[in-house]
Amino acid sequence: MGSPSPERVAGQPIGRLVVVGVGLIGGSCALALRAMGAVREVVGVGRTRANLDEAVSRGIVDRAYTLDERWTAELAEAGVVLVATPVAQVAPILAAIAPHAGGSTVVTDAGSTKQDVVAAARAAFGARVARFVPAHPVAGTEHSGAAAAFESLFRERTTILTPLPETDRDAVDVVRSMWQDCGARTIELDPAQHDRIFAAVSHLPHVLAFALVAQLAARPDAADLFAHAASGFRDFTRIAGSSPEMWRDIALANRGALLDALAGYRAMLDRMAAAIAAGDGEALEHLFARASEARRRWQAGVLAQRPVDR
Repeated sequence: MGSPSPERVAGQPIGRLVVVGVGLIGGSCALALRAMGAVREVVGVGRTRANLDEAVSRGIVDRAYTLDERWTAELAEAGVVLVATPVAQVAPILAAIAPHAGGSTVVTDAGSTKQDVVAAARAAFGARVARFVPAHPVAGTEHSGAAAAFESLFRERTTILTPLPETDRDAVDVVRSMWQDCGARTIELDPAQHDRIFAAVSHLPHVLAFALVAQLAARPDAADLFAHAASGFRDFTRIAGSSPEMWRDIALANRGALLDALAGYRAMLDRMAAAIAAGDGEALEHLFARASEARRRWQAGVLAQRPVDR
C-alpha cells in the first residue's frame, strides 16, 4: 500500500498527520479529525513511551515514536505536522522538523503564545517559513496526556490563526479547515495582539490561581483552610490543577505582556485594599458592581454564540 498523498485537496482528508506532543490538545485534535473522516493516518511523536502506548491503544494514533527514535522519516510525506508540545519545546522541535518536511507539508503549532513561536519558526525554516501557520486552539482542561484527550474538546470553541505576512494562503486554508473539521470557529489575529489579549484573560488567571493555592498551602494553618474550602474556592482555583511545566513555559514565553497584566491587576488590588482599609463601602461596592456587570455581559455573550457554518 502506497503512502497517502501529502497534499490536502479541498474536501479531501489529510493524508498523513504527524502530531508532536500527543496530549490533551494534540490527541483531541487527532480524535476529532478521525471522527470526521478528515485524516487517513496519524503518526504520534512524544517524550515518553508510556504516553504513546496509551495513544496507540486508544486509537488516537496509528503508530508512534519517541523523540529519540527516527520520527523525522515520517515528515517528507506528511500533509500536516501539528506541534502540540509545551511552548518551551517548540523551538527545538521546529529545528528538527525543518530539514525533513516535504515541500508541500504544512507545519502548525497549538501554543498559547505566538510571538516566541513565530521567532522560532523564522529561525528554523528561513525562506520556507511560508509553510508554517501559527495557531492557538482556545480550549483545554486541567488534565494532560493522551488519556485526557477527547474528540469534542474543540467543538464550538475558537482557534486563532496568526499567519505571517509571507505565509502561503493555501497553507492557512489547510490549517483553518483542519480546526473547523474539529468543530472550532477560526479567526485571525496579529501575533503581538494575540499575546496581549491572552496575557490578560488566560495567562494572568492561571498565575493568580497558582499564587492563591501556593500562598494558602504555605500557611501553618493550611490543613484547616483546605478543610473548610468550598465551591467558591474550588471554582476559582480549578485551573491551578493544570500542568506546572506548561504554565511555567507560557509565563516565561509571554513575560512582557504578562508582567503588564500583573501590574494592572496589582493596581486594582491596591485600590480595593485602600477602600477596605478606609472603610469605604461605597467605593468597594462600586468596584464590585462594575466587575459583576462586566461578568454578566461577558457571560451573556458567551451563551449567545453559535457555531459558524463549516
